[in-house]
Amino acid sequence: MTRPTLSRRTFLRGAARGASVALALPTLEAMLPRTARADEGGLGPIFGVFFWANGLPWHAGHGSAQAGPPDLWTPGETGAGFTPSALQAPLAGHPFSVVTGLTPWTDIPDSPAGQGDGHMRGFMVALTSDRPRSEGFDHPTHTLTARRQTIDQVVARDARFIGDRQTRFRSLELGVSTARFHDYGHWNAISYNGPDALNPPEVDPGRLYDRLFGAPTGDAEAGRRAALLDAVVDDAASLRARLGADDKARLDAHLEHLFEVQRRLALDDIACDDPGRPSTGGDLLSQTGIMAELLATGLACNLTRAFSFMLTSPATTHAFTEVGVVTDMHTVCHAGTWEDVHAITEVQMTCFGRFLDALASRVDPLGDSLLDRALIYGTSEYGEGYKHGVSEMPVVLAGRADGRLVPGVHVRDPGGNMARAHLTILRGLGLATPSFGFSGSETTEGFDELLA
Repeated sequence: MTRPTLSRRTFLRGAARGASVALALPTLEAMLPRTARADEGGLGPIFGVFFWANGLPWHAGHGSAQAGPPDLWTPGETGAGFTPSALQAPLAGHPFSVVTGLTPWTDIPDSPAGQGDGHMRGFMVALTSDRPRSEGFDHPTHTLTARRQTIDQVVARDARFIGDRQTRFRSLELGVSTARFHDYGHWNAISYNGPDALNPPEVDPGRLYDRLFGAPTGDAEAGRRAALLDAVVDDAASLRARLGADDKARLDAHLEHLFEVQRRLALDDIACDDPGRPSTGGDLLSQTGIMAELLATGLACNLTRAFSFMLTSPATTHAFTEVGVVTDMHTVCHAGTWEDVHAITEVQMTCFGRFLDALASRVDPLGDSLLDRALIYGTSEYGEGYKHGVSEMPVVLAGRADGRLVPGVHVRDPGGNMARAHLTILRGLGLATPSFGFSGSETTEGFDELLA
């Protein structure tokens, strides 16, 4: 017998308070042809950027001025089967590889002055493999922009990545901390479509929920969310009768997960109901968990396959009070308080681990987790924030990219070209790319030891 096929664009539908409601579904077996596992690419890889601000705790590898403290980032062994370093411990439960030693190879024009500042140059190389745009650059006011798209948009707009797997959103841009070094331009986002074309991240869980899952508007937040799910109960029951046992279980788990997200968001709303002006914008770890779970649900529903996740913004002024650091991180870096930067970095890496937890916990109909399908590029704007050093820039490649990425490998390339990491990413996503990099960083060499 031929199994009936359900359209990938099937939604649970209903009406709530006079408005039509459509709730996205996860990918079910009934939506897939029997040959899906054998088809090249299967459900398609996922690509995302996880960004944290102000680099890592400094050490001698960043320069003579930073010498003294120990290197807590670089693993002690290279090659396969390395032991994660102290700062990488929160990631150790997941498949990941790391490249250390990389630095910008891009040109630094003489005019206007300041284009070599790590905040500017390091960020642009880490996200675009290019330098900042010279036109309009002004170092005293920290005004800058990119010359081209960031790596998330390069991937999201590549016809080979999209293929015939159209999604509702070409890409999603998410953030967690609301603290900003400046309230203008570059300092508010990490995703560029091109010069002066930023993609601001969504940092509010409620708005992200409504955007992804079509919550109706016009009433109190909790009532709107309840109405959304109540409206599709009958349609869910009807659909359930047409599904096999495994798909029924998947549908039930999906609805249960959405109810749990809804409950957590409602609790968050209650806890923040007119609490007075917060000093830090909330607990970074719990907010990361909520945003990551919402993203994971959207990925499971095939609403997108490309995203950026900005934990903290460039040159963040977030205050990590949960570890007793009451001064904002940007100030802490420049004050040279290494122990505080160490504690802050541990928090940011714990958040990275929580983010990966959310992707690893969601399994698709072919038995792969979202993290198995994903290639997650973890990086920051430079190597360290004390002197804005761009040596030893962090590069983490997490996930398996549908089997194309080899986890558990440490590649050490002192003084190596950051553009090689981007070329490896593109090839790891199955995008045959002969070369990558700009303005002096052009390269034809990726890190082949990381690719299957």
